[in-house]
Amino acid sequence: MNRYVGVDLGGTTLRVAVVDTETGELFGLAETQALAREGQEAVTARMAAMINQVVTQSGVPRSEIGGAGIGLPGILDMENGVVRFLTNLPGHWLNVPLRKAIEASTGLPTCLINDVRAMTLGEWRHGAGCGVDTIACFAIGTGVGGGLVINGRLHLGIDGTAGELGHQIIDMNGPLCGCGSRGCLEVYASGPAIAAMGVKAVMQGMTTSIGALVDYDLNRITSKVIYQAAISGDAIALNIFEQAGYYLGVAASNVLVSVGPRKVVIGGGVAQAGEFLLEPIRKTVRDLVHCMPVEQVEIVQAALGTHAGLIGAAVWASLRLEG
Repeated sequence: MNRYVGVDLGGTTLRVAVVDTETGELFGLAETQALAREGQEAVTARMAAMINQVVTQSGVPRSEIGGAGIGLPGILDMENGVVRFLTNLPGHWLNVPLRKAIEASTGLPTCLINDVRAMTLGEWRHGAGCGVDTIACFAIGTGVGGGLVINGRLHLGIDGTAGELGHQIIDMNGPLCGCGSRGCLEVYASGPAIAAMGVKAVMQGMTTSIGALVDYDLNRITSKVIYQAAISGDAIALNIFEQAGYYLGVAASNVLVSVGPRKVVIGGGVAQAGEFLLEPIRKTVRDLVHCMPVEQVEIVQAALGTHAGLIGAAVWASLRLEG
């Protein structure tokens, strides 16, 4: 059986589709606002209703669907299907028996997985990491997530916590990170970190078009605005991406010498900056890594866009439920 429901719950969007896990093809794709502020019960009910809706509109007989995989941005008890804690979502989400609730509402056996581990699995199976046995994935958005596939297997470690590449410590005396540590990659290269560099440049009166793009409303400066400025050749915007790329390159260098991936995949919303971000990463890696064949490693943009997480979640369900 190779048809599974994939679910991707993000901070703002809930996406669901039936996925052919052999080909990556999607059926009945639907997405809606997560409306996480309504609380965990409302989100769980909305998720279950969308799964049932998508199964119906996919045209795939329910008897041919092997189960559901749900990707979530937080800490999970994967064995028992319990959400321990979700980051960047309003509400408590503490020790929520999500698997039990979804199975009761849909009749489908269900598995949980961290959202970026799901993205990593999706990109490895059907996206930019396809064709190699070992990849590292960075997802750059509100935070910086990560994941690893090593020798053809998603590496989960203790309780599924392995692969948090965004919480490598880049500077042990650096700023406080939301995880409780200091100087993590996330505080230097996430979307908000990039936006903060743009705000600082405008406040310091640097010669840049960033402020004009938002009518000097500093609250509207985002990584996307800085990307727009970079496209026009704005030197400050280009330098901001160079700085973020440098820090990502430091983190990627650590992964290269410790894991030896064949590909490093850069995904998430900020990765839409493309070569503005990728080239500084590659340059930093070339400058820093000397004890492994760095020229054999590809550093590439993710290929599946916003579908990577739900594809990976469905693939995870197929791996778990088919044994």
